[in-house]
Amino acid sequence: MSLSTVDLLLGKIISILENEASLLSGVRDEINEINLELNSMRSFLEDSYRTAGQHSQAMNDWVANVRDIACEIEDVLHEFMYHMSKQQQWRGNKYTSFFLKGIHFPHNLFLRHKTADKLQKINKKLINMQNRNKRYGVNQLEGKDDEKMKGMPHNYDPNWLKTKSESSLFLKDDDLVGIETTQSKLLSWLADGELQRIVISVVGMGGSGKTTLVANTFNKEKINQHFECYAWITVSQQYAVEELLRSMIKEIVKETNEKNLVNMKSMSYRDLGEMLKNYLQTRRYLIVLDDVWSIELWKLISRVLPNGRNGSRLMITTRMRDVASFQFGTISHILELKPLRDDDAWTLFCMKAFPSNLGQCPPHLDSLARNLAEKCEGLPLAIVALGGLLSCKTSIDECRIVYDNLNWELSNNLELGAVKCILLLSYHQLPYRLKHCFLYCCIFPEDYSIKRKRLIRLWMAEGFVEPLKETTPEVVADRYLNELICRGLLQVVLRNESGRPKVCKMHDILRELALSIAKAEKFVAKSDGKEVEDHGIRRLSIEAKGKEMKAEGKSSLSQLHSLFVFAVDEISKSSFNRLPPGFKLLRVLDLEDTPINELPGELVNLFNLKYLNLTRTQVKELPKSIGKLNNLQSLLIRQTQIKELPPGIVKLKNLRHLIAYRYNVTGMEFDYTLGTGVPSNICLLKSLQVLSFVEARGNFIKQLRRMTQLRRLSVANVKEADEKDLCLSIGNLSLLRYLIVMSSNAEERLKMDALVSTPRQLEKLCLAGKLEKLPHWFNSLDNLTCLHLHWSRLRDDFLPHIQALPNLGAIALVNAYEGERLYFQEGFQKLKRLSIVKCPRLKEIAMNKGVMPGLEELSVINCQEFMRLPHGWESLPVLKEVYLKDVSGGNIEKIYGLEIMDQPPIKAIMLRRQEDGEAVFKCVYKIYY
Repeated sequence: MSLSTVDLLLGKIISILENEASLLSGVRDEINEINLELNSMRSFLEDSYRTAGQHSQAMNDWVANVRDIACEIEDVLHEFMYHMSKQQQWRGNKYTSFFLKGIHFPHNLFLRHKTADKLQKINKKLINMQNRNKRYGVNQLEGKDDEKMKGMPHNYDPNWLKTKSESSLFLKDDDLVGIETTQSKLLSWLADGELQRIVISVVGMGGSGKTTLVANTFNKEKINQHFECYAWITVSQQYAVEELLRSMIKEIVKETNEKNLVNMKSMSYRDLGEMLKNYLQTRRYLIVLDDVWSIELWKLISRVLPNGRNGSRLMITTRMRDVASFQFGTISHILELKPLRDDDAWTLFCMKAFPSNLGQCPPHLDSLARNLAEKCEGLPLAIVALGGLLSCKTSIDECRIVYDNLNWELSNNLELGAVKCILLLSYHQLPYRLKHCFLYCCIFPEDYSIKRKRLIRLWMAEGFVEPLKETTPEVVADRYLNELICRGLLQVVLRNESGRPKVCKMHDILRELALSIAKAEKFVAKSDGKEVEDHGIRRLSIEAKGKEMKAEGKSSLSQLHSLFVFAVDEISKSSFNRLPPGFKLLRVLDLEDTPINELPGELVNLFNLKYLNLTRTQVKELPKSIGKLNNLQSLLIRQTQIKELPPGIVKLKNLRHLIAYRYNVTGMEFDYTLGTGVPSNICLLKSLQVLSFVEARGNFIKQLRRMTQLRRLSVANVKEADEKDLCLSIGNLSLLRYLIVMSSNAEERLKMDALVSTPRQLEKLCLAGKLEKLPHWFNSLDNLTCLHLHWSRLRDDFLPHIQALPNLGAIALVNAYEGERLYFQEGFQKLKRLSIVKCPRLKEIAMNKGVMPGLEELSVINCQEFMRLPHGWESLPVLKEVYLKDVSGGNIEKIYGLEIMDQPPIKAIMLRRQEDGEAVFKCVYKIYY
């Protein structure tokens, strides 16, 4: 049981008690008593954190009991505050307050009495629990093992991390697979002739093979001959700088006599540093700092390591990206380890799983063994451990048990203890809020692509995000996400134009470990939609694999706060059209991609609901009384059948994210994206940060200028006559980062020249509609990273107006240009993605040398006259992918210089640069007419 779960709960409850005094006035005495107990418990937990580690079973039971009681208090307080808040709303209406006061006064007394009675019972539980603990001595803080050793056998060696690190120095080349390319880079950096000291950082998630790679390189005879002295130092999370310096001196100063080595025990940091610096001043040295967790170590060590221009090198292994990317004050290189390629991973797995069969997998185990190897996703530590575990199994049934129960094996099998411990080192070092953010990610199915914004909004709804003055919770949550990525606990699948993570995923093995922790703490339960075993769970993730899903009639779900439904297979549309009454405490309801067609009527009674996601469902309308959900923060109804939002939407005073748009089945036509109708007084929502994609009707555009808090805006149905009001409104939205403006139809002119001052922070801009020319303010968009022009049908060359934009990373042109030639003469220094679609007269793209040096992706689609890619496109240094479809009447072969005999014309082709060649592009796939 992790104390962090309880600590977060207690913190949230104490915050409620401090900040909601007006609503809780009727039960103040009971609350004061509980508040004293909770503060005492929190202090005890904080003391326990400082001696963190494996607790006795009695201690674990005590923490679990505190968690359950804390959850009970939270539920009672939230329900009471809801009812009191509703009564305050009634009293706020001067026409009804007198009448309603008489009606609700008896109910008010009954509610206070009922709540006070519940709190008194809870307080008795707390007192009884404390008395029991005193009788059995649970509250005595024992000496504890380090928390980071959880999952290790009781007789582990305290220096096991150091021993494991140094054991990599004894691995033979035959034991290693797939390191040739990365090792070649390391060797070239180590002995490239540069006399200035160089720092080389090898970074990757835990278990990715950093230590093994560096150790094998460190041992190369070529390296031993190149450097005059060298040292291997294992750092880890806890270290004493003086002890590290002593170890360094012992390895470097080989000829020092025993007497001097003994005398070092009493030497200070200053004395040790001077001794080391004097010895290394004129020598070429190589020092490896293995498993570095903080840049503070470098700041202390670097001061005693001289840079005498002797060609010295330092190698650092770390799982922390902020350590690897630190400015070391000298030349530095970063080598990020990627997962092993599939063929290398399979080779290594077979070497460990079938050593007696010369590393060859028996045919009858091939399918099962490959599935198990795939679970490792190229992570060497997991491959070696699971392969070794499989080597002890003699039958296919035993192997299948390992695969089907991998979660249990990782948690309980001592042979996999080191895997669990090493992978979770990053987790155990996290602050408690980030631990919850990490565990939350295991709610999603295996290999699920998790969008950054979705995760951030969910963390906010769950209360994981710490409130900071002058900083929005979205920004704080974004920092949390970057921290998890930096520590290798989440993997980035896709980044946007500015390099910010857009889509992430959990590594399968890390997810299995997170699931085991989450289950033990009742943090989340997983279900197939038919059975839920856990009692008192707070979060439920249903992966519906059958046609019917049953969510009703579960008394054990009365405390549920979050419900996710993932429709793995097609489920019945009638399976989830009503919520059980026990779900009244729900704060997160995520039904994305679930094929339901109507919402349960009980939805509007979920007074605590903060997050409602109906993306890609078949829902046609929202309840008229949706305004009752006055705690709602995020309403996501994109790609549904909802065309109009009810008037009650303007009552959602806490709403921050409103995303509502639909796609037209016509595909690439102008009205591909359709807006949603909103009430004209939507501007009353003063907390709204995101408003997308709405229809401009009535005086909406004029009212828009009052929504100065908006960060993201998408508006459709804009007319030429709206220019003045539109520009005044946009000019007033100084915080805007994302803007889409779409005219009412393909022939309606989109006029925005009246805009005097653009939002300075604008990063993404999409203009959809006919433009005579680019507006004059385009050259002021210094922070713009992404530009979309749709149906602009510009006749004059517009590239000179945007070529100097310093941060432009992506351009998408859809029927935006009517000329025959796009000529990139200069600039576009940060452009990564260029997409050109449906430009009917375009024949060629041309560019000068040095333009678009960072281009990674180029696509030309549905440009029937297109004949020529820019000269020298193959030599663009980082170009990874080129895609052509429906161009020049089937002359793709000529564009690529392909010789195709006796084959039909090619409709589409994708070329991708091969990793093993500097300018070699190979065909990934072709589609024929």
